[in-house]
Amino acid sequence: MSMSDSDSSSSSSYAADHKSFKQITRERLLHEMLRSAKTGDSKSTWKVLIMDKLTVKIMSHSCKMADITDEGVSLVEDIYKRRQPLPTMDAIYFIQPTKENVIMFLSDMSGKTPLYRKAFVFFSSTIPRELVMEIKKDTRVLPRLGALKEMNLEYFPIDSQGFMTNNERALEELFGDEENNRKGVACLNVMALRLATVFASLREFPFVRFRAAKTLDPMTMTTFRDLIPTKVAAGVWDCLMKYKKTIPNFPQTETCELLILDRSLDQIAPVIHEWTYDAMCHDLLNMEGNKYVHEVPGKDGVPPERKEVLLEDHDPVWLELRHAHIADASEKLHEKMTNFISRNKAAQIQHGSRDSKEMSTRDLQKMVQALPQYSEQIDKLSLHVEIAGKINSIIRETGLRELGQLEQDIVFGDAGMKDVIKFFTTKEDATRENKLRLIMILAAVYPEKFEGEKGRNLMRVARLTDDDITAVNNLRMLGGQPDTKKSLTAAFGGLKFDIHKVVSSFEFKSMIFEYYKIVFHLKIVILSSEEVCCKERPCW
Repeated sequence: MSMSDSDSSSSSSYAADHKSFKQITRERLLHEMLRSAKTGDSKSTWKVLIMDKLTVKIMSHSCKMADITDEGVSLVEDIYKRRQPLPTMDAIYFIQPTKENVIMFLSDMSGKTPLYRKAFVFFSSTIPRELVMEIKKDTRVLPRLGALKEMNLEYFPIDSQGFMTNNERALEELFGDEENNRKGVACLNVMALRLATVFASLREFPFVRFRAAKTLDPMTMTTFRDLIPTKVAAGVWDCLMKYKKTIPNFPQTETCELLILDRSLDQIAPVIHEWTYDAMCHDLLNMEGNKYVHEVPGKDGVPPERKEVLLEDHDPVWLELRHAHIADASEKLHEKMTNFISRNKAAQIQHGSRDSKEMSTRDLQKMVQALPQYSEQIDKLSLHVEIAGKINSIIRETGLRELGQLEQDIVFGDAGMKDVIKFFTTKEDATRENKLRLIMILAAVYPEKFEGEKGRNLMRVARLTDDDITAVNNLRMLGGQPDTKKSLTAAFGGLKFDIHKVVSSFEFKSMIFEYYKIVFHLKIVILSSEEVCCKERPCW
């Protein structure tokens, strides 16, 4: 089903720029918001940026402090904390359009001695009319207003193409209590509003398509859960209709497609092991967000130093490998290291058969010239070789490959209750998390087997905690489970994996490069060419 409209034609204003989603968001915050406060009658060279809890997160997901400072911001403040009066400086407010925020803003700028000389106010989403009237009523504040604008930017960009709407409790609020869905309705409204602001930033007007309620039948009562995609679609559409009238250059006819689904369509994806490099990093390495902590060997007997690195788009190796299967990532890292050694003069001399006595003055000169490039590139490569090595070690030590194969067999109907029981009895050292994942996959595929004593017995065999058992039982609240193995395999088009096509090895070997001692010592771990994973493997 879809919602559409056909007014006068207009093209997307950002389409020709070919910028990533994160770049578009960043430019809107820095240029459209912060830089715009430099124009007009602003006489303040440096400004104060005031935000609330949500807008701080929005800003931090797109911009660094250096970016903000470059736009003339010398101080960042929390709107709800006590602040020092700076009557000679202008303030930029980036806040949600809530009653509490408007009250705080008015208290800052009203009275004989406001906290700041002038205020440039930018709301993260559409401000209710009654709050606009509240601002207009304060005659002392109006002359001190430099701008009052809706940014319509209320999402968190997480990479060049992905974003979040910060609805951390959405699953609980939408699918939890059917009797009292007040929280669910509020969650849907926020979700729809924030999703719509994505299209406001992109200057795209989508066809809004959604999964229709399964119980749209005059004789059957439709539940709140059944209508989740419908309600989100309606909320997004209402916002888009407002954008057509209020946002300059917003398209008047559809330019793209938006497909809205809910979790009942696929309960397995969040719990089954995903085998991409990115997913393995976050699953197995206890990372905090995108922050990876590792130890850098010290020099001359100095203890190792703990170093934090961010695995983000600024890292070209991460950008290239993050969505690759871990086996492909391992193979590509080996290729990169081999190619690097073959191209870099310092690496060739260090890795070659000649010792220092055979090195000519010209060789030494070329090696020294190559050192800066060698050091920078080898640091990036060695970091990812270390990460991939840790991942593959954990895969071996925890028997994750066998578990992943069993997960797939369950999903495609080639394994069932007996296979899971056998796994639990033979793999008693399996982690609690992996046991829970396996049980939840089984419950999603065979919900009928968890209705009686069989399900309880299986969870006892797995030694699940009471909280884990509750999580498994709550799967039924999502609805939409396939009734039979046949319906599930049909939905996947009868795809099969050849269990004999397994990865030959995830082994990593250590290869030590000892740099010419006059310069420095460097040790890195690289893949052994004899033990690189082959391409023929199950699609884990």
